[in-house]
Amino acid sequence: MNEWNIFETLTQFFHYQLFSVNQTPITPLSLFVFSLVLSIFYVLAHAIQRLLRNRILKRIDISSATQYTLIRISQYIIWVIGAILAFQFIGIDLSALAVAFGFLSVGIGFGLQNLTSNFISGVILLFEQHINVGDRVTVVDTEGNVEEINIRSTTIRSLNNVAIVVPNSEFISGTVINWSHGDPTTRLEIDVGVSYQSDLDVVIHAMLDAGKEHPEVLREPPPKVWFMGFGDSAWNMRLLVWVDNPHGRRQVQSDINCAIVRKFRENGVEIPFPQRDLHVRSPLPVPLVATTS
Repeated sequence: MNEWNIFETLTQFFHYQLFSVNQTPITPLSLFVFSLVLSIFYVLAHAIQRLLRNRILKRIDISSATQYTLIRISQYIIWVIGAILAFQFIGIDLSALAVAFGFLSVGIGFGLQNLTSNFISGVILLFEQHINVGDRVTVVDTEGNVEEINIRSTTIRSLNNVAIVVPNSEFISGTVINWSHGDPTTRLEIDVGVSYQSDLDVVIHAMLDAGKEHPEVLREPPPKVWFMGFGDSAWNMRLLVWVDNPHGRRQVQSDINCAIVRKFRENGVEIPFPQRDLHVRSPLPVPLVATTS
């Protein structure tokens, strides 16, 4: 008898009407079924993601960027199907919900402008593939590697190993430098000033040797040295070298800077520092005028 009372109480609880949507009663049981269906499709989306990444797409000769796009799009499709089925399981007509959401969007449209803009920008990023996972990019003053492109934002891992979440609209409306897009070959420009008393040919050969001896500098195009102009206290020289991987260009530039300093010292080339002349003038005598009372 007690067990029957417990069963009857639970039945009444699960069928208790909490509220209604378009004349459809919403009960704890329907909410449980709704959450269960969404959870199943969430797990299914991640399972299909792993299957595509580890099994199917590895056998197809397509780029990693296209693979990432296909995986993301498949996830979104599965989530949408899961949401539609979840609403159908609890007996809610989606056509009526569409009308309700249409009226609701008029009131909250201004508040969702940024969210909608970021969502559309994320879809554009996935299909255009101008920004891909693993690319080295510079957004505003932040440089790092793209780790993940989500539906609303993109995660960038900075050079200081800090995760930076950037809204997708920043990549569409703003200026973004993608060091890895298309041809990843990058040219480095290394500026240095040398004394006017230096031997110009020695300076040029020393800078070229510093560039050619680095193992990550490309042989084609070959390094070049430009005479940029005459400064206040130095000749302004520029070394141009090419590297095939933008990720390590800062280390390459640091190594070449150190090599230039060593070669200049070996060849007696001076890197001058700015000089300022200070002229001290003696004070002029101030005439004294005697006054009579």
